[in-house]
Amino acid sequence: MTFVDSHCHLSFADFAGRMPEIRAAMQAAGVRRALTICTTLEEFEQVHALAMGHDNLWCSVGVHPDNEGVQEPTLQDLLDGAARPRVVAIGETGLDYFRLNGRSVADMAWQRDRFRVHIRAAKATGLPLVIHTRSASDDTITVLAEEGAGQVRGVFHCFTETQAVADAALAMGFYISFSGILTFRNAQALRDVARQVPLERCLIETDSPYLAPVPYRGKTNQPAYVAHVAGELAKLKGLPVEEVAAATTRNFELLFGIPAEPKA
Repeated sequence: MTFVDSHCHLSFADFAGRMPEIRAAMQAAGVRRALTICTTLEEFEQVHALAMGHDNLWCSVGVHPDNEGVQEPTLQDLLDGAARPRVVAIGETGLDYFRLNGRSVADMAWQRDRFRVHIRAAKATGLPLVIHTRSASDDTITVLAEEGAGQVRGVFHCFTETQAVADAALAMGFYISFSGILTFRNAQALRDVARQVPLERCLIETDSPYLAPVPYRGKTNQPAYVAHVAGELAKLKGLPVEEVAAATTRNFELLFGIPAEPKA
């Protein structure tokens, strides 16, 4: 039985100098592959180097919606990054209105503009989008509909929204990815949503170094812990964890165009 971590941030300072340790822990936990996610253009070279330097890692190119004071991505920036080997997604992108800091939603037009650039890059390249949405689900769905109109695919990562948002994302052809939040005691509403999302549209992730699942909550998260997310999802669906591991791995391969591993 093996697992895939569909969203982690291995370029972050928490993992500096620790890749041998992190990869050994992945191997011990049966986590065979991971997608390390870009959040700024300044970070992209480091993210890409991780993917190029390890045969079980892939990466994305994009600028997180909540990052301010960073290089603003042009369409060409994203197309250039996407053309590199082992880049399999556009993002992390989307909308985040959680920290308005006295601003109005209207003042966040720069986020919506940035999101549109990423959607256009996904349309131009055929790569999937990695969507982040927080306190902004209506606008996230609206902008996707306006720009994508069925021409883009991807995943709503670290899903924490309502069933209605999940249904809208699924109707647009997107996958839903669940993180360690599923294991949190106060996340019953999210567990109810997870029960309803078809397994063939589910992914699992850590969002490391954040959101470590129980029993590691409060510690630095890492890809090895994604097995606990799979275990919780299996329990919610009343399925063997082996079935969830196989399905989420297959979904990862289909969405990101990564060949299946040869069977032993």
